[in-house]
Amino acid sequence: MLNIYRRHQKTCKHRSKGRKYRDCLCPIWAQGTLAGEMVRKSLDVRGWQKAQEIARKWEAEGAMRPEHRPDDRVTIDQAQAKFMADIEARQLNASTAYKYKMLFRQLESFAQRYSVRFLAELDVDLLGTFRAEWKEGPLSSLKKLDRLRAFFNFAVRRKWVSDNPASELKAPKVPIRPTMPFTREEVVRALSALEPYGKSAGLRNAQRLRAFVLLLRYSGMRIGDAVKCSTDRITDNRLFLYTQKTGVPVCCVLPEFVTKALEAAPRSSGQFFSWTGKSTLHSAIGKWQRRLQRLFALARVPKGHAHRFRDTFAVELLLAGVPLERVSVLLGHQSICVTERHYAPWTRSRQEQIESDLRKAWSEDPVALLEEAQGTPQVHGKTERPN
Repeated sequence: MLNIYRRHQKTCKHRSKGRKYRDCLCPIWAQGTLAGEMVRKSLDVRGWQKAQEIARKWEAEGAMRPEHRPDDRVTIDQAQAKFMADIEARQLNASTAYKYKMLFRQLESFAQRYSVRFLAELDVDLLGTFRAEWKEGPLSSLKKLDRLRAFFNFAVRRKWVSDNPASELKAPKVPIRPTMPFTREEVVRALSALEPYGKSAGLRNAQRLRAFVLLLRYSGMRIGDAVKCSTDRITDNRLFLYTQKTGVPVCCVLPEFVTKALEAAPRSSGQFFSWTGKSTLHSAIGKWQRRLQRLFALARVPKGHAHRFRDTFAVELLLAGVPLERVSVLLGHQSICVTERHYAPWTRSRQEQIESDLRKAWSEDPVALLEEAQGTPQVHGKTERPN
């Protein structure tokens, strides 16, 4: 018969309560007799219920002493290395790889503090404790949880673990925040602030920043895409955005003053407008974000950031009467549902335009004109009220 117990670590504050204490995350061990041999072995789990299931399974199967089995378990470091190699082989974006690296750094630090080495040791209890240490907001935490689940799905498919413990963690509740585009006045103030910006940062840097701001505003590109925008993507005021799955290219027509600003601004390299191509894309994005923050401070634009130019691009198109499905194509969304979710607060403006169009249509309708000419119908000398 096997008895399970907590083997408290030196740093555990419940160590004095003895090894029968359950409400901590120290390793769980099993001790007793199995198949006529003495067993004293770590169960590689931190959850008490899971440990009981393993112990009962060993007893039911009459398993051999665990020390006699070869230890072919995959360590956390090995799993992370193979996962990152797979990301590189799939040629995913550098920003995606960077986010996984940041997640793995946190996971490695957590594993060291809790003396966890093997991937199979990361059960639901431990991952719950790991998630509790995250300092990000709800949306960032949700995306990080998705990455953690993707990592364990990768491990399940390779049979390193039997199930995905991260899938048992409930997703945080993300509040729906309305899209906040820049007002037209804020855009004008930001462009006007380039003059004081140039006095401190230099005229050349002000020219480059002006071209960058105009590109963000009139292309709807994300800041990362704008930074790595190459010179060969613009031909005759047409900016190539991406190729659809059907093979059809999607291009955005830029105003002439935008292309002139890009041509006049000093370039970082012969291939890119705003990137040397030598540094990492992540570091280049960080530099442009700091420049934009300085510009917004000079322009006194509160909560200004690059993505609001993308929102401004989309909202201005919607207010101009461009159908939502066409805006969705320009933004590169996988589904129009994504566009509707992000720009739902602006459906009222679209509805007002629809009502205006209907009024214009009814003003030319012969039945409507006849009814208006005859006036409101009378019944027994009184105005008839609609039911």
